[in-house]
Amino acid sequence: MKLKTIIVFSFLLMKTFIITAQNHSVSISGLIKIHSTKKPAAYANVVLKLAADQKFYAGTVTNEEGRFILANTVSGNYILEITASGFKTKTQKIFVGTLSDFLDLNTIEIEEDIHALSEVIVNSKTAEVSNKMYKKTFFAADNLTQSGGSVLQSMQNLPGITINEGKIQLRGNDKVMVLIDGKQTALTGFNNQSGLDNIPASAIEKIEIINNPSSKFDANGNAGIINIIYKKNKQEGLNGKIGIGSGYGALWKRKGNLPTIRPQYQMTPKINPSLSLNYRKNKINAYLQADYLYTETLNKNEFVTRTYDDGTIINQQTVRNRNTHFTTLKTGIDWNYNENNTFAFSGLFGSEKILDNGDEAFFNSDYSERLRLWRFLEDELKTTVMGSASYEHKFKQAGRKLNTGINYTYHREDEKYFFTNFMPSFTGKDSFKLLSDEKVIDVNLDYIQPLKYGRFETGFKFRNREIPTNMQFFPGQNSPIDANAGGWASYKEIIPAVYSNYIYESDKIEAELGLRLEYVKLKYDVNPNHPTYKSDGYNYTEPFPSIRFGYKIDDHNKITAFFNRRVDRPNEVDIRIFPKYDDAEIIKVGNPALRPQFTSAFEIGYKKNIQKGYFTTSLYYRIVNGTITRIATTVPGSPLIYNVFQNADKSTSAGIEAVFSKEIISWYSFNLNGNLYKNTIDAFSVTNLYPVPTTYFGERQQMVSGNLKWNNTFQFDKTLKGQLSAIYLAPDIIPQGKVNSRFSVDLGIRKTVQKGKGEIFLNAADIFNTLVLQKKIKSTDFNYKSKDYYETQVVRFGYSYKF
Repeated sequence: MKLKTIIVFSFLLMKTFIITAQNHSVSISGLIKIHSTKKPAAYANVVLKLAADQKFYAGTVTNEEGRFILANTVSGNYILEITASGFKTKTQKIFVGTLSDFLDLNTIEIEEDIHALSEVIVNSKTAEVSNKMYKKTFFAADNLTQSGGSVLQSMQNLPGITINEGKIQLRGNDKVMVLIDGKQTALTGFNNQSGLDNIPASAIEKIEIINNPSSKFDANGNAGIINIIYKKNKQEGLNGKIGIGSGYGALWKRKGNLPTIRPQYQMTPKINPSLSLNYRKNKINAYLQADYLYTETLNKNEFVTRTYDDGTIINQQTVRNRNTHFTTLKTGIDWNYNENNTFAFSGLFGSEKILDNGDEAFFNSDYSERLRLWRFLEDELKTTVMGSASYEHKFKQAGRKLNTGINYTYHREDEKYFFTNFMPSFTGKDSFKLLSDEKVIDVNLDYIQPLKYGRFETGFKFRNREIPTNMQFFPGQNSPIDANAGGWASYKEIIPAVYSNYIYESDKIEAELGLRLEYVKLKYDVNPNHPTYKSDGYNYTEPFPSIRFGYKIDDHNKITAFFNRRVDRPNEVDIRIFPKYDDAEIIKVGNPALRPQFTSAFEIGYKKNIQKGYFTTSLYYRIVNGTITRIATTVPGSPLIYNVFQNADKSTSAGIEAVFSKEIISWYSFNLNGNLYKNTIDAFSVTNLYPVPTTYFGERQQMVSGNLKWNNTFQFDKTLKGQLSAIYLAPDIIPQGKVNSRFSVDLGIRKTVQKGKGEIFLNAADIFNTLVLQKKIKSTDFNYKSKDYYETQVVRFGYSYKF
């Protein structure tokens, strides 16, 4: 009853951020020639008029080559009018859409004696969200409830996104490819997502969500793509922004410790200073974004009960107190050599220092006897260095571009664990050291050709990725560590890929047809003395088509359809041969025999623009072959559980998503997002090889799940804005079990001061402290239930100043 009361009360109060979208602007270009001589018509007048009332919208004159450009034209229906002394007026209807930034009208001929009338149309309108078929854009500054937090936290209130165990999920699926400024980096992971909880939201300008990526993007990530855009100003002169954020988490203890466990973190401090600088003069634009994030966090406070078929019951608690220092520096320079050639150079440095102090206690069924205490210290340093260089050539024809670039990433993972193993009859000390150096080179070449009704784009990308790793175990007295499972391993991957896309747009039809052809060769060499695993790898050549179609019923109604095929390649940590002992009795291990999973996705959607709002809904269906997941098994005679990555059989997801956004009155607007889906995992059989072969037979699982978000925004006055958001996550299935429901409420306010140059914010996440991660797992000869009371309630405050 208490929870129901909270839910009802919260939903009555709520208010969220509204996503503002701007009119999409397009550059219209063309070449004017004289019909009789085919020579360019220099200095002809080109005028663009609104089709509805013939009012003047924009105008220019052709250059000596007969070419013209009309920049910053919003989407809509227009009439193009061309006049020149001694020639008849030429008119043509034009439709300016939203899928391309450039519209090329090709050659238009004017006649000396013949009157030709050919019209062209575009209907100007304002939409609340991006009109592009595949992409939604959200500005970080609009999310008041998560200001001062991490990128991961800032995304949890966005439509279609949920957060589960530190990972983003799109429509209940965590196979998301995360980009930074359109590029994959080690900072956020190449074949999976990582590190998002340690990137300060203060460094971010906007976030793009792409549920149905085109063939232009890398084929990895079946759930979609999230593109994180760092801040970069382009105003003339020197300008920037300085800010400081702080806060506290774990404001009170939700569940106390079992005996002999050290105190869990409370009132955990956070601090986040940030600096943005930009200098632009003439042909040069230079920028710097610097951020530091220090947090103390109750990273885990998990209670687990394991029940074995022989009647054995083990109760355990894991407390992980985490200190994190994260520094990011991103800098670069854009050099506009001339109006046709631009060079860009950028660099990124990231340093993440993690210190984890943890206790893990094991008790019998009635907690009368402590069986074991596993105390650990993790000392980890992750260092990322990235350098990029790119060149863009703009041809005389507006919008026709050639881009090429090279991107180098170096990522070092230096991890040390120190364990103290308290047993009833002895105390042992164990440790291990892991060193991993990741080196990635990406080279790309992209070409864009604007067309009268859309554009054609094609390109090539090549990736070379190498990750040598070395694990050293240092066992102590009666050590539980498998010291023989250490040694070296080497991950080598090459991926050449080519793609082509054709985009067509008229006043009624939007369409895109694309194909990406990708070759992958992966070789994973391992220490020949490893007791279980041997060298392995795979290669494939696969096509990845993408199809999009949109039909505009009228100015307010539109239907869309999508299909794409994608892949999720196992990341290096998924196949890593070394056991991980951050949990002493639920041990995670990789699998070198893991293979990619392939996904086919279908979607149809509908969007309706209403006065001061919009409504969208989508039906989607996703088929995954070779589903990648962890499978937990035991070894006869031992209570230890081994979680090993495996390819299960087929899984599917079918669902419906809807978003309704509306400004009710001038000071209140809301955004309601619901997602309902049915997940199915077919029956499968796998064999975990580590530490000894153990076969698991999984039964078919099926469950209806979903989530609901209600974001509310209050504009109290011109300088004071507030938000209140609520999230409900329904129970969901995972292989071998399920995750229970969760619910939270966030709020935030922002005050503009100092004539708009300064801002003060205050927010609170999970104000009722209701977010608890609960799981149930059932295997062949055991089951376990877990509840994790990790830190979710955080209060933040801060100040920023623009100059």
